[in-house]
Amino acid sequence: MTSADTATRPILASGTFRLADREVHRLGYGAMQLTGDGVWGEPQDRAECIRVLRRAVALGVDLIDTADSYGPYVSEELIREALHPYDDLLIATKAGLTRTGPGEWLPVGRPEYLRQQCEMSLRRLGVERLDLWQLHRIDAKVPPEEQFGVMRELLDEGKVGALGLSEVAVADIEAARRVIPVATVQNMYNLTNRQSEAVMRYCERESIGFIPWFPIASGGLAKAGGPVDHIVKETGASPSQVALAWLLARSPVMLPIPGTKSVAHVEDNCAAATLTLTPAQVSSLTDAG
Repeated sequence: MTSADTATRPILASGTFRLADREVHRLGYGAMQLTGDGVWGEPQDRAECIRVLRRAVALGVDLIDTADSYGPYVSEELIREALHPYDDLLIATKAGLTRTGPGEWLPVGRPEYLRQQCEMSLRRLGVERLDLWQLHRIDAKVPPEEQFGVMRELLDEGKVGALGLSEVAVADIEAARRVIPVATVQNMYNLTNRQSEAVMRYCERESIGFIPWFPIASGGLAKAGGPVDHIVKETGASPSQVALAWLLARSPVMLPIPGTKSVAHVEDNCAAATLTLTPAQVSSLTDAG
């Protein structure tokens, strides 16, 4: 990898992680925002969303995360329109949350429902196998072993290549691993929200990919005189780039997936891969959180 490579494809500077049988670059793209308000319905500017997806890939992104509930269905449909056939891309999707309106999310983990949603994602994305299929939430009304059991079946049938979980505790991961191999865990984690620190460290010990959603929140840390602001002034980077660079430095299993529906923002986010924070800068952000 040369400086010329990262100048045109900055994502290459983020390093790689082996996810099941695939190598992906650690800074990906999250496709939740490619929808209308409340993650509901069509986006206002569909053409711009198509451009965002294609621009992310041109910048080196090869891990794209979506879900059947984004829209619902809209995000998966946009990904197919913009990027199919996917060549060297790893498209991750999720099932297990149903939608009744903008901003409304209801867990449904009945095995027949999860199987149906897997089949529908295969159809919408236009593939015979989902690279990574994640349980969006464990449904408290359904025995966990039944939810993990259908995931195992779909893996054995070759309809999914790898399996993941979302918004889980360490005990949930351990219970799931008695039934399925867990390739990724997707929990909220950022500069200002470290409630999943124990989960992230568990994933690090077990070489499980940790996908922090809502990754670029920096809150008051980015205010004038705050630690993010100091680093912005020292480096010339944007606050979002600082937040993402901190995540990449935090753990080798960290796979941030910042999302946007703006080409300018996707370019800014991808450039974070080339920002190397000093140990002192990393420590100041870690301690501040």
